[in-house]
Amino acid sequence: MTKEFPPAVFQSFEEKSDPKDVAPRLAALRVELEKTGLDAFLIPRADAHRGESVPAGEARLAYVTGFTGSAGIAIVGRTKAGLFVDSRYTLQAPAQTDTRKVKVHEINSGGLSAEIGNYVKKGGRIGYDPWLHTPGEIADLAQKLNGKADLVSSDNLVDRIWDDRPGPPVTPVEFLGHNRAGRESADKLEELRGVLAGEGADATVLTLPESICWLFNMRGRDVPNTPFVLGFAIVPRRGLPTLYLAKSKITPEIKTALEGVARIADARTLPSALTRLGKARKAVQIDPATAPSAIAETLKEAGARLIEKRDPVLLPKARKNEAELAGMREAQRLDAVALAKFLSWFDEEAPKGGLTEIGIVTALEAFRREEETCIDASFDTIAGAGPNGAIVHYRVTIKTDRNLKPGELMLVDSGAQYLSGTTDITRTMATGTPTAEQKDRFTRVLKGMIAISTARFPKGTSGAQIDVLARQFLWQAGITYNHGTGHGVGAYLGVHEGPVGISPRYSMPIEPGMVLSNEPGYYKVGEYGIRIENLIRVRESEVTEGYLDFETLTLTPIDTRLIDVSLLTPIERDWLNAYHARVWKEIGTLVRGKVKEWLKAATASV
Repeated sequence: MTKEFPPAVFQSFEEKSDPKDVAPRLAALRVELEKTGLDAFLIPRADAHRGESVPAGEARLAYVTGFTGSAGIAIVGRTKAGLFVDSRYTLQAPAQTDTRKVKVHEINSGGLSAEIGNYVKKGGRIGYDPWLHTPGEIADLAQKLNGKADLVSSDNLVDRIWDDRPGPPVTPVEFLGHNRAGRESADKLEELRGVLAGEGADATVLTLPESICWLFNMRGRDVPNTPFVLGFAIVPRRGLPTLYLAKSKITPEIKTALEGVARIADARTLPSALTRLGKARKAVQIDPATAPSAIAETLKEAGARLIEKRDPVLLPKARKNEAELAGMREAQRLDAVALAKFLSWFDEEAPKGGLTEIGIVTALEAFRREEETCIDASFDTIAGAGPNGAIVHYRVTIKTDRNLKPGELMLVDSGAQYLSGTTDITRTMATGTPTAEQKDRFTRVLKGMIAISTARFPKGTSGAQIDVLARQFLWQAGITYNHGTGHGVGAYLGVHEGPVGISPRYSMPIEPGMVLSNEPGYYKVGEYGIRIENLIRVRESEVTEGYLDFETLTLTPIDTRLIDVSLLTPIERDWLNAYHARVWKEIGTLVRGKVKEWLKAATASV
């Protein structure tokens, strides 16, 4: 009898936008362009906090263009409009927008595209909301436009036409105890003040919710998938910091929790506080890559001296302390139990031919929710059956839902937010007899993942330097993958965390305590996708002084049916067998019955 699962609550499968809405909304926006004397208006995916997830009322790009991806920007001119997305979304964007009205451009990372200038006449005026763009972004675009058009700070024109725009989120705030945070806020603030003193700054303005939440040991539910409290903070070199929150969030409980640590103020008073800093001729540190331009403009106009440096909280936050690491390990164990149940169920059901992508996502969520400390998914599950597995950031909807045919590969990339930590894992599963090509590609991906897992490298090494270790075996076959090999992961925070990762764009050295993903892949468009992902923790090498290596945190079997064992070296085979032995040892006692039997077989030596 097929197991029944409750409906998913962490993820919706509804179409979040309709291409038919694009034309009337563009027309309404052009009326506002006429009123303001602008020739075009920029609509980014980001909100003022630069989050990967945004509240419903901040999803302006989706409202106007229909595109719901996590990165992108549109320009709406008087007669034409463009949508700029990266390679992850070149299939999704055209499917979601009205391509008769909006031209979709693929761009590489590296700031906004100079092609934005083609949407206005020479000397045209392009408006932008200074709360939604950073100083670095605007300066970079101005340089690329090279005088072809002027960038003009403006009210947000989308908000003028969005009659039923949702209000800001009103959700509870929680504070972490020392057993979960590992450090008191006062200790973190003292360290931050030392950094400010070293930079000659009188204060810093923090705008990233992950930095603010980590600094004050608090978490919230303001956005999907990530336990953020949205707000701003001003931290002076001397005296108490001020935390700026929506007025609805300022409760006696929050004031009590932060008593002696920080003052609380209405977020609407932030501009006046910035003006006071400026008039006092203070030196204020801001991050030009993440802070809204409105903050920089207000400070500068009031007379402040700006010190442009990276957010000073990002690096200490990325270096997890022992309490945070213990929580992360616990989260991976809890997740491994859910994944064992899910994969056991999947292996039993997939050959029958009745599974759909939505059914697979729903089942995985249900197994995770059996653990009461699982409060959310850490991102929308990517469940790609057959050819959909080749869409790197595929999100299944009712419209795109596909039956998994026996014999196809199934790629599932998912994660969860447990009260103890954040998880992110990808497994690719066989549902029949894989082809020789599929086994070859899977094994090359696995060899790359093992190469990262077993790497030992001197302190000072960056993710850009070790990225090639994962790609080398694919390169030998003349193939590669067009995404990073790894990203930072927060401790009960964002599943994608800076400032360190594993890809050519990460030049910052990897440091002990950081948690990264390790996820090489291979994608054959129209046929299948392969990705294998574990989370790894950076640690001091016990073998070589002055060197670092990785501890694997994820505890879920890798599908050995997809491995061409003849391609593995003895060292790689030993690593795989040792990994599976560890999974059995740590998880085997936590599962029962059919799941235990499945896990025993799935972790058998090759």
